[in-house]
Amino acid sequence: MFTVTSLWIPFTIVAALGQVARNAMQRSLTKPLGTWGATNIRFLFGFPFSLLFLGLVLVATGDRLGVPPSMFWPWLLLGALSQIIGTGLMLLAMNDRSFVVTTAYLKTEAIQTAIFGFVFLGDHLTWLKVLAIVIATVGVVITALRPGGEKSFAELKPTITGLVAAAAFALSAVGFRGAIINVHGVTFVTAASFTLVLGLFVQTLILTVYLLWRAPKVLQSILGLWKPSLLAGFTGAFASQFWFLAFALTAAANVRTLALIEVLFAQGVAYYSFKQPIAARELAGIALIIVGVAVLVGT
Repeated sequence: MFTVTSLWIPFTIVAALGQVARNAMQRSLTKPLGTWGATNIRFLFGFPFSLLFLGLVLVATGDRLGVPPSMFWPWLLLGALSQIIGTGLMLLAMNDRSFVVTTAYLKTEAIQTAIFGFVFLGDHLTWLKVLAIVIATVGVVITALRPGGEKSFAELKPTITGLVAAAAFALSAVGFRGAIINVHGVTFVTAASFTLVLGLFVQTLILTVYLLWRAPKVLQSILGLWKPSLLAGFTGAFASQFWFLAFALTAAANVRTLALIEVLFAQGVAYYSFKQPIAARELAGIALIIVGVAVLVGT
C-alpha cells in the first residue's frame, strides 16, 4: 500500500519509463532536425499537452490558481535555464572522443542533487539515504564505463564537461522542486502541473527564439514533421508531469537516485531486443544499482 508521501516511488518509475520512450523518439528526429531542433520538440510540442494536463487537474481538484509568490520565479528560472545548459553540455560531450567517460561523470547528478538540495532547500537526507545514493551512483558509473575508458579519466576536458553538466541537471531538479513547493494553497498535483506549464513555456520561448535567430529553417522542418513531433512532445510532457509530481513529494535527490533504474531498462532493452550480452562488469554495476535503490526505497 502506498501512502500519499510514498507515491513519489511509482511516479518516478513511470517518469523514467516515459523518458526512455521520449529519448528514443527524439533520437529518430535528430537526423532530419539536428540536435537543437530535436531538443526543442520536447518543449515546443510538450507545452500544449502540459496545458491540457493542468486543465484536467484543475477540473478534478477544484483548485484555484493565484499569482505565485515572488520566490517562485527564481526557482523556476533556475530549473528551466539549468536544464537547457545541462542539455547543451551533454550534447557537447556526445561529440567528444571521451564521450563514455564524460557520460560516467554525468551520472554523478544524484550526488550533486543531494548536495544542492541540502544547501539551497534544506532537504533532509538520512545517512542511509546518502549511502544509497552513493552506492547506486557508483553502480551506474561502473555500468557506463567501457574497457580502456578509465585511461581518459585523467583528461581535464571530459572531467569538467561531465561534472558541470551533471551539476546543471542537479540544479535543474532542485530549481523545479523549489518552485513547486512555493506554490501555496493548492494540492501538490496542481502545484506540480502549474510549475510544469510555466517551465515548458520559458524553455520553449528561449529555444524557439534561439532557432529563429540561428537556424530558422530548422523551425520550418519541425513544423513539417509535426506528426512524429507531436507524439514525442506528448511523451516528454507525460514524463515531465510525473517527474514534477515526484519532486512535489520528496527531496529531488531521492527522485534522481531512483531514476537511475533507467539504466536497468536500457540494459534490458539491449539484452532482449538486440541480443547484446551483459558483461560481468555491467552485472556488478547493475547489482550495485539494485542495492542502492532498495536501500533508498526501504528507508
